[in-house]
Amino acid sequence: MDKKTKTKKEKRKTDKKVLFSIGFKLVTIVTLIVLMSLGSITALVSWMVRQDLQISAEDHNFEANQRSASMAEETLAKMQSDAMVLRSLPAKETVDFFFEQNPRIAAMFFTSSSQSDELLINENFFITTEIDSSLVNDYMNNHRTTLRRAALGETIVLNATPHFLVHLLALFYPGSPGGEMLLFFPENLNTSFSAGINQSWMINSAGDILIHADSDLVHDGVNVAGSRFIRDIQETPYRSRQSLVETDFGFSNIGEINMSIFRLGWENIRQSSREFFENIKQAIWPIIDKGLDAFTNFFLIERRKPQAVEEETLDTILQFVAYNKLSTGGCIVITNIEYDKVFEGIAATTRRNIYLTGVVLFFSIMFIWFFAKSISIPLKVLADAARKIEGGDFDLKLTPKGRDEIGVLTASFQKMCSALHIFGRFTNREIAIKAMRGQIKPGGLPKHATIFFSDIREFTAKSDKFTKVFGVEAPDRIVHWLNVYFTQMVDCVEKTGGTIDKFIGDAVMAHWGTAYSSGCPAKDAFNCVYSALMMRKALYEMNKMRKKGDHADPSICIGCGINTGIVTAGQLGSDKRMEYTVIGDPVNLASRIEALTKPLGADILISESTWRLVKKNFITQEMPSVTVKGKLKPVRIFAVVNHIGSHSGPRTIDEVRKLLGLKAPDIEKVDVNEDEKKYNIGGEKNQG
Repeated sequence: MDKKTKTKKEKRKTDKKVLFSIGFKLVTIVTLIVLMSLGSITALVSWMVRQDLQISAEDHNFEANQRSASMAEETLAKMQSDAMVLRSLPAKETVDFFFEQNPRIAAMFFTSSSQSDELLINENFFITTEIDSSLVNDYMNNHRTTLRRAALGETIVLNATPHFLVHLLALFYPGSPGGEMLLFFPENLNTSFSAGINQSWMINSAGDILIHADSDLVHDGVNVAGSRFIRDIQETPYRSRQSLVETDFGFSNIGEINMSIFRLGWENIRQSSREFFENIKQAIWPIIDKGLDAFTNFFLIERRKPQAVEEETLDTILQFVAYNKLSTGGCIVITNIEYDKVFEGIAATTRRNIYLTGVVLFFSIMFIWFFAKSISIPLKVLADAARKIEGGDFDLKLTPKGRDEIGVLTASFQKMCSALHIFGRFTNREIAIKAMRGQIKPGGLPKHATIFFSDIREFTAKSDKFTKVFGVEAPDRIVHWLNVYFTQMVDCVEKTGGTIDKFIGDAVMAHWGTAYSSGCPAKDAFNCVYSALMMRKALYEMNKMRKKGDHADPSICIGCGINTGIVTAGQLGSDKRMEYTVIGDPVNLASRIEALTKPLGADILISESTWRLVKKNFITQEMPSVTVKGKLKPVRIFAVVNHIGSHSGPRTIDEVRKLLGLKAPDIEKVDVNEDEKKYNIGGEKNQG
């Protein structure tokens, strides 16, 4: 695995995504605060208001029932009082005047002191309502039994609406000497019972609906005696009471509606028949009339059964129900209001509060989201910069966006990046990155590495030349000249996965297989030798571009020494300054091999240990063996000519010397480092 691939993998490993951003956390916190505050307030207020509303609704419903019951009681009492007045009137003109003053009374039936039945009919009422007044006789004939019950002291209120098709109540009560009956139109009860959200209605002792806001129930003669709740009211000893019950007052009346339609049609036919036979009334009409009455009574009265409503078959709802038993005719006034209707206002208010909470929450989230961006975006930039620094990229441009803590942090971060960028130039960048990540542990490790040394030929003479030509400007000129050279050399090392250890004046020390490895010592050795050939080519191209005789940019020729072996690699130094380097005998041998390049007339020399690893990949030529001081056996040295796969370039050491302008040495006369006598050329013959 090459150095570049490993760097990418390490970068991906350290480039972790943020699971929960600052914006998300702030939005979550604000959402919880808004929901907890507004939600708790809404719930508390709703609960408190709900309690007050329930108490108020119960009181209002009970009061409405009391008012309705009182009005019904007064109406029935007044009807009886008016009946007594009407009964005592002596003349027909006076009766007519009475009916004009009391238009709600339709008719009255009573037995006079002479034991004869009298029927007083308000003709104006029947004309106004377009009803045949003769229906009163039919009604009386059908309710002789009820009259007998009234004569025995019983007061009975019946719903006469199905018979007359106009809302009429029949009040049967004891008279003198027999029972009496009063038909009246309960207009005032209809108006008062249907007012407001509280629904009041009245039934008689038999369960027939007498007064109801739904006129169809009255017209169809619906009976609710079968309802369990009605039975409970009738059986309870309490005169008035209120409770919260689950029941239903929506009544089924389909059968009665159909019967009412049939009756209306039949009455029309009957009226037409009357007109048709008007001319022969004196002769045969009594017979026909009796037949029609019998037919009507059989099919429309005797066959009609009260429409009882079984509560179990209906969908029930929760309601406040108040009732009041009247003293007249066993009637019961019931007032109810749906439980949900009581709290419609608070429910609407709660919904509005929820909507308000949603709006407040929405704008809060928007505000916090944009506010969080002013924090999260700069922090994301800093986080990205930190990841880049961790990946070894110190050349960053960060601009503070404000004067708050984040702006100060950004400015400090930029200064740190600049310092790290400079630091990366003073030391080995890759080693610094690995040390920063903790990938280089304290202490030394054995590594099978390839060590490289290079040196500029005749550097001292060139340096003196700079001083003579440029004087005080010489140091700047020399540093610039060397930096251009080092830039090319470092690039060759890094491209092949090597590690720059240090610059020793004009010398370069590097190694392969230490901080990074290509996978095996042979590949590391190959990369090192290939890097040296790249340096040769780079210097050749640079020298071609230089102007001849340019004292500010003289040509450069280097010597490279390479050796492979087991070294100790690690961080060496003190608590204040450390560097990653390699030590061991293979390092010393590589340095001494580099020193042999000049006397041997070669630019790249490798040891036998390196040659054995790369001999299949490079054209080499063996040089005279060298006996190094401290070693018993001579060391074989090889000059690197070219890469085997290259189709251009030198093929022999002589071609290399010619290409680079190197002189072929006289091996017999070479004296390498006469002072230290570290080397002997040619083996035992010249051993120092």
